[in-house]
Amino acid sequence: MTKLLQGHCAVITGAGSGIGQAIAVGYAEHGAKVALLDIDKSAAEATAQQVAEAGGKASCFEVDVANRQQCAEIAQGVVDELGKVTILVNNAGINRRNPITADQADVFKDWDDIIDINVKGVFNITHAFIEQLRANKGRVVNIGSIQSFVHVRTPNSAAYTTSKHGVLGFTKALAAELGKDGVRVNAIGPGLIETPLNAHSRANNPDLVKIFLDHTPLGRAGQAGDIVGPAVFLASDMAAYVTGTIIMADGGYRTI
Repeated sequence: MTKLLQGHCAVITGAGSGIGQAIAVGYAEHGAKVALLDIDKSAAEATAQQVAEAGGKASCFEVDVANRQQCAEIAQGVVDELGKVTILVNNAGINRRNPITADQADVFKDWDDIIDINVKGVFNITHAFIEQLRANKGRVVNIGSIQSFVHVRTPNSAAYTTSKHGVLGFTKALAAELGKDGVRVNAIGPGLIETPLNAHSRANNPDLVKIFLDHTPLGRAGQAGDIVGPAVFLASDMAAYVTGTIIMADGGYRTI
């Protein structure tokens, strides 16, 4: 296999499961050292085992991306342990499907938690590594969503939709600001991907899954591995003239 990320050091948030885990292993297979960041260090350690089995090198760090101070401290720890950082993948995120008309306490908590992790968390980690990325002409890959563009056909996720619009806006703004430093910033927009994040929702709401699949031309849910190819491409020199955009990996969801 051609190792497209040989010599790189990649930081991946939410690396303990799902899309983050798949990207971490995929990056390692392509030659990158990987820093696995997750609020659950034991989950990150399980990913590290997979990375080792793939012949790669990984270090694990426990961090809550909503905690700005923790992000700054972890950034220095990553550099001390693995060396200069050249790739950042902002993958950590949560989703809760409550309508804004639900119980007031639930609505406020869901809004605060989702915005804190999905939007502020992306900013916090990016800011913590910004000087490393500028110094090394780095690459940032943000995980957006089909909901970076549309509200899914189930009207109960205002907070998540808002957060993923924010991720796309941040992607474009950062690309415009850091282009002069040689930093490329892009996003990936997954559709319905079967991960632990949505396992409960999929198991308890088959009608919701059907709504997604009825509007997905490929006729299937995605797997975490379906996001690895776009993530490797955007982080590699193959995408040397690509910045400020989003690659959709949604099975064609937005075409219907």
